[in-house]
Amino acid sequence: MGKLKNLKQLLKEEDGMGTVEIILIIVVLVGLVIIFKEQITKIVQSIFSKITSQTKKI
Repeated sequence: MGKLKNLKQLLKEEDGMGTVEIILIIVVLVGLVIIFKEQITKIVQSIFSKITSQTKKI
């Protein structure tokens, strides 16, 4: 009877749900990066150009 009880507890565990949720979040983030790739690239280039220009003043 102890083995059957352990099997029921094993089937009720939801530890795997955390992994599925993390994978879904990663998929959504990758999708957003793909969709907004051009805008993200422009923003990053703008930031780096400002940093470069301001460091030359120092």
